[in-house]
Amino acid sequence: MNTIPITTQYAAILGLFMAVLSIRVPLKRAKLDVLWGDADDADLSTRIRVFGNLTEYLPMLLLLLLCNELTGTGAVWLHVAGVALIGARLIHAVSLHAETGNLLWRRTGRAIGAMSTWLILVGLSVALPVNSIIGISAS
Repeated sequence: MNTIPITTQYAAILGLFMAVLSIRVPLKRAKLDVLWGDADDADLSTRIRVFGNLTEYLPMLLLLLLCNELTGTGAVWLHVAGVALIGARLIHAVSLHAETGNLLWRRTGRAIGAMSTWLILVGLSVALPVNSIIGISAS
């Protein structure tokens, strides 16, 4: 029996998203015949950072989601965090790949994605001690 079905769902979805972002880097490197670095190619540099940014945040976010699930945070709150996390990371990735002429969308999307990710990180972190003190386990 899976005792962590919610975290498992979001880990699977975000793992597939990570796989998509990760394969984009070597495909672009192969196209440019670049073995290391970004060869001063803006698109390759962006692909590297989008994947890197996800890998920097995702482990801690999934760990916090897992800890919240294991300590009894309600399913509704976990799903809100999970869906918001997927949305934030999608907005962040898509906005960074927007056409360079669309600077407003790039900046706005990046800000929304980054701030949303940060708020989810803080929210999940604060929920752990709050849950243990007042018991926010209502589903």
